[in-house]
Amino acid sequence: MNIKKGDTVKILTGKNRGKSGKVLKVFTERGLVSVEGINVYKKHVRPKKQGEKGEVVSLARPLQASNVQVICPACSRSARVGFRKSGETKVRYCKKCNADI
Repeated sequence: MNIKKGDTVKILTGKNRGKSGKVLKVFTERGLVSVEGINVYKKHVRPKKQGEKGEVVSLARPLQASNVQVICPACSRSARVGFRKSGETKVRYCKKCNADI
């Protein structure tokens, strides 16, 4: 998967198409990505203790990783990500401006 935690991504499909946000969590085994402020749903939580009130909590549900694209920090455009070897390390790079991500 070419998306990592902390990357800024653009949403390509769905009701949030065109929006961008920061990746909070990546679920590599399921191919999902949780993005800050995107795909937010409200969940009603019942009270845990007596005398406490129930509440409505907003939760960010994960998206398919194929529906988001990384925004390059150098050229600030959404671009495909490539991999190349830089010495002994594997580095991600922007395919539009050829800068390291």
